Amino acid sequence: MDMKSRGDLVINGFGASNGGQFQLVTLNGRGTVNNAIECVELDCNGSGILNGNVLSEKAKVNGHARFRGNIDSQNLKIDGSARIDKNLTAEKLKVSGKATVGGKVKCEEIKIQGTFTVGGDCEAEIFQAESQFTIGGLLNADEVNLKLFGACFAKEIGGQTITIKAKGSLVGNLLKSFFKPQLETELIEGDKIEIENTIAKIVRGNQVKIGPNCQIGLVEYTEECSIDKKAVVAENKKV
Repeated sequence: MDMKSRGDLVINGFGASNGGQFQLVTLNGRGTVNNAIECVELDCNGSGILNGNVLSEKAKVNGHARFRGNIDSQNLKIDGSARIDKNLTAEKLKVSGKATVGGKVKCEEIKIQGTFTVGGDCEAEIFQAESQFTIGGLLNADEVNLKLFGACFAKEIGGQTITIKAKGSLVGNLLKSFFKPQLETELIEGDKIEIENTIAKIVRGNQVKIGPNCQIGLVEYTEECSIDKKAVVAENKKV
């Protein structure tokens, strides 16, 4: 499409649009877009409601955004609060604020430093989190690197390299009694696994290292396994 032929959509204060194709979409006040939009760049600085699907090259939420459809963006950054009722697809996703996705998430790279909630599966090549998160389905990535800051949950976790550690800092230590850094999951399966502060029914991998503060029902490994003396493992076996 000819980018030059597109206009901009700017809503300051109260306003509404029927959607369409734009170069830049800016929502500074309380803006509502009633149908699907396609744009080069989307900025939501106020309170925005987007009732249709959103397709963009770049999107940023500084305020509060409600996406009632799907969002597909090459680069999505959420510094404020965003709720996506359906599915999220992006090349790069960064959440420093709060993001809630009702459906599935599929990205190349995900970096979470805020609060992240996904109703379905979450798929990426790289998943990095220093935060609290809840994933209702499978978290699947080639590289999973988690630094826990509070209670985290994923139904299952799969990947090649999986590292789960408690985030250590002065502030973190002071808040441990209120926000215990712990991950709970049914299954962790990967090639190289190194975990701590994790509750899991099954851990299955080639090289497995169970660190402190873990409670594991069954560990299955093909090459090597080490278990910290501060971990509880009901059963471990080489397969």
